[in-house]
Amino acid sequence: MTSPRPHRPLIGIFWMLITGFCFLAVTALVKYMGPRLPSAEAAFIRYGIGLIFLLPAIGTLLRARPTGRQWSLFGIRGLCHALGVILWFFAMPRISIAELTALNYLAPIYVTIGAALFLGEKLAARRIIAVLLGLAGAAIILRPGFREVSPGHLAMLAAAVVFAGSYLLAKVLADEVRPALVVAMMSIFVTIGLAPFALPVWIAPTGRELMLLTAVAVFATAGHYTMTLAFAEAPVMVTQPVTFLQLVWATALGAVAFAEPVDIWVVLGGFVILGSVTFITWREAMLKREITPIKYQTKV
Repeated sequence: MTSPRPHRPLIGIFWMLITGFCFLAVTALVKYMGPRLPSAEAAFIRYGIGLIFLLPAIGTLLRARPTGRQWSLFGIRGLCHALGVILWFFAMPRISIAELTALNYLAPIYVTIGAALFLGEKLAARRIIAVLLGLAGAAIILRPGFREVSPGHLAMLAAAVVFAGSYLLAKVLADEVRPALVVAMMSIFVTIGLAPFALPVWIAPTGRELMLLTAVAVFATAGHYTMTLAFAEAPVMVTQPVTFLQLVWATALGAVAFAEPVDIWVVLGGFVILGSVTFITWREAMLKREITPIKYQTKV
């Protein structure tokens, strides 16, 4: 039997920091572009342009021999991510950058639930409490009954669910195939999945919109690649907390670049979710440390 690939936590954290900067640039560019293009069309153009960056790796892709199971996982992940990016493109021009970033933190909460439901991980009482705290953080951000919950907020809540599915599948695939193949297959399957949604609502994009979406494709492709590198170098419980720095960056960017008011409830709710997910990841790290010697002996 092959020995497991050694983890390098510091390198994983470094790649996740780069991922955060890339995705923040994506958010800023889409916010700047505005809502004129239908969200499905904007997402389709972004991923269609992103396919250009796969050309240097075409030889590697042709030589790859994924199993039937891996093809299925690529396809399911592509569908999940296609739905997620449609919802994300819809939400971005309609809510603040800080709100979008904070609500996106729900994805790790959903990952925890999904891991229990689909990967057989145990959902102990402490993790259940942490999940409930994360959902409470979302309630603090949205404050239903005290403020309007817009379609953009609802779209982002749904996007976090399907992105969680994509992240779970990315982690599974990153342990089995090369990171470049994971990113390439996602781009291909997401583009295919977006086409039926984009074509019926198509309107002619302007040159400015095409330039902005090209820049979005550059940063997003880089971000997905560095995220996959982070997953390959370290466990999710090590790399995931690093993404919380994006709330600080997003709040500052929204205030400085887009004159968005700093909503203390959004920041507070984001940090409640942050605390919840930090506890979950810390607890996972402790459990993994406890069971690692047993796993090692079994493999030997």
